Amino acid sequence: MTRININEVKSRLSYYSRRVKSGETFILCERNKPFAELRPLAAAAQAAPKREIGVMKGWFPVPANFNEPDPELEHCIEKGPIFPPVATSAPASRP
Repeated sequence: MTRININEVKSRLSYYSRRVKSGETFILCERNKPFAELRPLAAAAQAAPKREIGVMKGWFPVPANFNEPDPELEHCIEKGPIFPPVATSAPASRP
């Protein structure tokens, strides 16, 4: 284990974090007196297992029209205040 002063770690944090991620352990010191250990987390705590896709398949019914657009919602979007009707007449001239 390598001893490093806290000022060195503060100035080069990304360098030491890469080394810790690669598996190294460091003893942190303040004025050459050790006070903490900087080490990687246990493998089990670092990465959660990936969930399997489709685990709940068949647990609840999905209607056949699940992916079809909703006509009421389409009407609200297309004809609603978000997209107001476009004026077909020429704009009034300004003085």
